[in-house]
Amino acid sequence: MLFLVKFATAFKIMEQDKQFQSALKVNEGITQPDSLNPQAIERMKSMRSAVLPARRYVEDILGGDIVMLSKAITLIESSLPHHQSVAQEVIAGCLPHSGQAVRLGITGVPGAGKSTFIEALGMELVGRKHKIAVLAIDPSSQRSKGSILGDKTRMEQLASHPQAYIRPSASAGTLGGVARKTRESIILCEAAGFDTIIVETVGVGQSETAVHSMVDFFLLILISGAGDELQGIKRGIMEMADGIVVNKADGDNILKANRAKAECENALHLFPMAASGFAPKVLTCSSITKAGITGVWDMVLEYLALTRENGFLARKRVQQAVQIMHDSITEDVLLHFYQNNEVKKLLASAEEGIRQQKISPYAGAANLLAAYFAQLKQ
Repeated sequence: MLFLVKFATAFKIMEQDKQFQSALKVNEGITQPDSLNPQAIERMKSMRSAVLPARRYVEDILGGDIVMLSKAITLIESSLPHHQSVAQEVIAGCLPHSGQAVRLGITGVPGAGKSTFIEALGMELVGRKHKIAVLAIDPSSQRSKGSILGDKTRMEQLASHPQAYIRPSASAGTLGGVARKTRESIILCEAAGFDTIIVETVGVGQSETAVHSMVDFFLLILISGAGDELQGIKRGIMEMADGIVVNKADGDNILKANRAKAECENALHLFPMAASGFAPKVLTCSSITKAGITGVWDMVLEYLALTRENGFLARKRVQQAVQIMHDSITEDVLLHFYQNNEVKKLLASAEEGIRQQKISPYAGAANLLAAYFAQLKQ
């Protein structure tokens, strides 16, 4: 009897649990639509990938359309063949309307405050009714090939000014590509009506040589209080500089900044006179308090006045144009080599042979070049 009572109790509990579970059951109902419209997404993709006629880009850029200017620069930075063909037409159309702006290159050690300095100088220039375009080259990761492109965040005040335009670009790991695309971006910005182009580099390194070959005035930004004031500042970068600025000269750092200025001046005395005829100056400034910013621009104007008078600036522009030709040839030949079908077939096996130490790197390169030139002759 006791067994039957226990069985009935257990059965009752099971029935209650079953009813409780069924009460919580949710009907499937109808299938809910996606939160994003797939057709709208496809339309946006097609709009982004659509390439307009070159004439449309040129007309809008000459009219000062910043949105079209950004689209044209994106077109230039693309590596797709059909994008490049239109991009070269756009550059050809804008080229006759360029060349009148002041081109200023700015470099410096990481942490020197280049972006803050550019914003301070840019706000000074827009206050003088100048139109400023900032082309900032950000380093790309060698692993992910990505780049932060945070210059608009660091130059928040300048980025929101209607007389200024900031365009960050990734270095993509190739100095030649940076040089070519930045030069072409300068042409488009000048055609759009910007009278001052500022090119900011990734920092002290090989990219400075590329940027130096595309600007009129090359400015080196330093800071004090970082140990040896000339640490990492090699003779090559100081010889390229047309002017040097010791930044962050404010508060308790003013004395250190003046000491760094004196040391740089002593170092410059060891260098021969520049071909421009302009003796590089060393100034101090503070991007926070704006002290010394006016003096920096006055130095640039003094350099431009001298080099225009003695003809150096015109000769430098011509020399830069010749360098552009050589850089373009180098980049195009390199691109053509790696796009060659025979090279594509042999490249993987050559790399594997080098990894297994069956052939030397020099032999691998010679084999690939031989295959490349043999196909050209066919």
